[in-house]
Amino acid sequence: MAQLKITLKRSAAHRLPAQRKIVKELGLGRVHSSVIKPDNDAIRGALFKISHLIDVEEYKG
Repeated sequence: MAQLKITLKRSAAHRLPAQRKIVKELGLGRVHSSVIKPDNDAIRGALFKISHLIDVEEYKG
């Protein structure tokens, strides 16, 4: 199963509460923090809503 490396590039402070909640639920705490998540429709939907705050790349590990 493919995985995605998600890196927070911009702060979630002063954003809509729903966007802040998505960032927190993905496990991203600070700017430049990264997490590895499975590539599925639920994750893709969340990433679409905060795409202006993050950088996404495929992770092979």
